[in-house]
Amino acid sequence: MPLPIGHAVIGLTTRRIFSAEESGFAGWKPLLAVLFLSNLPDVDVLLGIVFQGNGNVFHRGPTHSLIFAFIAGFLASRILEWWSRLPKFSFRMCFLFILSHVLADLVFTVSPVSFFWPFTVNWSSGTIELKHVVNLILFENYRDVEIIIGCVFVILLHRTRAKSGVSACERFAAMFWEETGARFLKRLKLLLRV
Repeated sequence: MPLPIGHAVIGLTTRRIFSAEESGFAGWKPLLAVLFLSNLPDVDVLLGIVFQGNGNVFHRGPTHSLIFAFIAGFLASRILEWWSRLPKFSFRMCFLFILSHVLADLVFTVSPVSFFWPFTVNWSSGTIELKHVVNLILFENYRDVEIIIGCVFVILLHRTRAKSGVSACERFAAMFWEETGARFLKRLKLLLRV
């Protein structure tokens, strides 16, 4: 399960791959914006703790959906555009940062997300209190090491180009699809069941 650092690294990788900028990591304000947007879907954990004392009450519901990524991405791009002190990200980039979180949870965890909310709704089960969330964030981020290594690998592949004109990232994506495509399709079929 990706934790905040893992989601942030996936967001930074998304920026590096899909942004027109040469460096995806310049400046602390863009870095902070990517960190915030790539972890935004987990606001449902905070809402659950505040209103019910259980972070899983609303977790993996509407905030882990395609429509949330679209709406929140639009709103975030407008807010970033209006405030002159904030970095400027297009709607496309804001959407991709938020969507990267949802897709990471879809691929890297066993519990389903509500990707096509409101047509499919999945909630996390169990109870998670504030102390457990803080413990996860402060002491369990070592779990994200594999995600970080994978993201570094993807960035390095993206930077190299093959002589054939096909980027290494595209070759990696094709290889990834062959190996995990069946798993992804299986989860997608589960999501589509109402």
